[in-house]
Amino acid sequence: MSENSTISKITKKDISKVWIIYYLGAELSNSYERLQSLIFCTSMIPVLKKLYTTKETLSEALKRHLNFFNTEGIFGTIIHGISVAMEEQKSNGENVPDSAITGIKTGLMGPVAGMGDSIVWAGIMPLIIGIFLPFAMEGSSMGGILPLVSYTAITLIISYALCHKGYKLGRESILNLLQDGRVKELINSASILGLFMMGALSASYINITTPLEINVLEGSPIVIQEILDSMAPGLLPLVAVFGIYGFLKKKGPRYNIILSSIIVISIVASILGIL
Repeated sequence: MSENSTISKITKKDISKVWIIYYLGAELSNSYERLQSLIFCTSMIPVLKKLYTTKETLSEALKRHLNFFNTEGIFGTIIHGISVAMEEQKSNGENVPDSAITGIKTGLMGPVAGMGDSIVWAGIMPLIIGIFLPFAMEGSSMGGILPLVSYTAITLIISYALCHKGYKLGRESILNLLQDGRVKELINSASILGLFMMGALSASYINITTPLEINVLEGSPIVIQEILDSMAPGLLPLVAVFGIYGFLKKKGPRYNIILSSIIVISIVASILGIL
């Protein structure tokens, strides 16, 4: 009996191996040429060895998954599940060309990255930071430990579920899901939540005030901070946040320059009595 006529059965344990290998190395093995392709291919090895028992077919499968790949590391596991399902179909003799497998990966990289960035980094992360930042401000070590534990636990659950869900959905179902308007609504909602959280964090934990006063003849001095507060509480922190955002948008993520500028401006403004 030929290899292609043999029914290959992928178990839940096999999917879990693919998931955990990718999760542990998604951000550690990036290649300048192909980014996440190395860890993607490595994570697929347990399944590919089970599906393809000859050196030639296994070699071809490995080459397929060494093509350029890059997406968000948590939500990206759904692509692994889909790839495993397609490889299983191919090994069973179904008409699944190599281009279909690489094409579905390439086509899903962008949409899945958009979902992951919006939900994980713009929604979940600010929420976790907002919950545990007060602990850190009070000097508790839990303020540094609990965010790491919470983030790891949440992302483990999400990525695990998506990897198995991708295998169950298969190629056609995930394409229909991405075309559904509900996915766009989910991304927009997560982005809005992230913006609210960042705004709340900025207003609560960035403290910028000015001691400037204007002395008026035969009258009480005019306190500039009181005027600013009457216009909009937290106006100076808001200006600082938008100033940093404007720099990031125009110049890119030059964090060393931003940090250095904040330190210099703080020192100079403090010496001059402005802030």
